[in-house]
Amino acid sequence: MEGYCVKCKSKKEIKGAKEVTMKNGRKAMKGTCPSCGTGMFRILGK
Repeated sequence: MEGYCVKCKSKKEIKGAKEVTMKNGRKAMKGTCPSCGTGMFRILGK
């Protein structure tokens, strides 16, 4: 799964990605950036 890293300012593959459900019921992917270690988050479609 690819996501946007705010610190690196580029799209990268999410390391250790796992699917989570947000409070509103939508699904998202959560993980870390492979180069800087910053938390990455991507909201998925329905």
